[in-house]
Amino acid sequence: MRIGITCYPTYGGSGVVATELGLELAARGHDVHFISYAMPVRITEASERIHFHEVEMVNYPLFDHPPYTLALATQMCNVARNESLDLLHVHYAIPHSVSAYLARAMLRPHRLPFVTTLHGTDITLVGMDRSYLPITRFSIEESDAVTAISEYLKRITAEQLEVQRPVEVIPNFVNCDVFRPADGACRRDDFAKPEEKVLVHLSNFRPVKRIPDVIDVFTLVRKEIPAKLLMIGDGPDRTIGEWMVRERKLTQDVLFLGKQSQVQDLLNCADVLLLPSEIESFGLVALEAMACAVPPVCSRVGGLPEVVRDGVDGFLVQPHDVQTMAARTLEILTNPERREEMGRAARQRALSQFCSGSIIQLYEKLYERVLSQ
Repeated sequence: MRIGITCYPTYGGSGVVATELGLELAARGHDVHFISYAMPVRITEASERIHFHEVEMVNYPLFDHPPYTLALATQMCNVARNESLDLLHVHYAIPHSVSAYLARAMLRPHRLPFVTTLHGTDITLVGMDRSYLPITRFSIEESDAVTAISEYLKRITAEQLEVQRPVEVIPNFVNCDVFRPADGACRRDDFAKPEEKVLVHLSNFRPVKRIPDVIDVFTLVRKEIPAKLLMIGDGPDRTIGEWMVRERKLTQDVLFLGKQSQVQDLLNCADVLLLPSEIESFGLVALEAMACAVPPVCSRVGGLPEVVRDGVDGFLVQPHDVQTMAARTLEILTNPERREEMGRAARQRALSQFCSGSIIQLYEKLYERVLSQ
């Protein structure tokens, strides 16, 4: 098949999953065309089956903001026509599904179906905004197929957006050959002494990720045992986190590493992942850590209970409960046998439920069904 994929080309979960999906599809013999304003960050090597088409926008004094939705629709139309695409797969409803709808209309009578995958904040944040709700609902209803990354997100879409179209759950996935326990993948002594435990947090540092809670949890852990915290990523709340670390004189123990491309290597340095988010529609970071046999300690919110089994391969704690999250983290870090047991269970959970090989097949079957309609 010849598939066009549009996503935000960033470190957010939707962009990562969309890019990894494209890479996996290409490895299975499909031609994949990414259509976006920049090259997705997870594409690090050239491939004869991976193509990138940049969306160029017009900067004109009349426009306060460049009309990206229209520029994207035009580029989708051009790529579909020039490359004989079979379908479009857009990730994140706004504005990508709207652009796909316009591209499909421009190409009539030629048929160009499009699939929309809902990832989270496109529904729970942007989609709920009354300014966007009608167009969000419309573009979802007009899609030839709709998927959500968790049962939680499917339920929210039906209940709060009152979407009538069936939504199929295809969960996020991880390449279990890339994200795996690997001795020597991380030079742990670059970050910590042998007697120190290593905690890690990975996100886009938006307020919903609750960076202050990460620092609060680590502060409590650090009072009890020698430890280091690796902060991977960047975003608006990084400054708040750095300020808290300076105020608490923890600058030697908390390392802000910025955006990283080979996060699997850094996860292999860690003993525990901290994810105290306000909301997670799935929790891809938790899954990536689990695939590396790193137990996550997360908020009990959104789709995370569909990924992490509390007390088996990680812990789930009520959001904002910093004291309990620190206690659960210490429970893992101070009991090496428990930590190893949970790490093995986490890896097995990823292998049995969320490896890319089985999930990609679900998308292929969905594409075939859409094309046969």
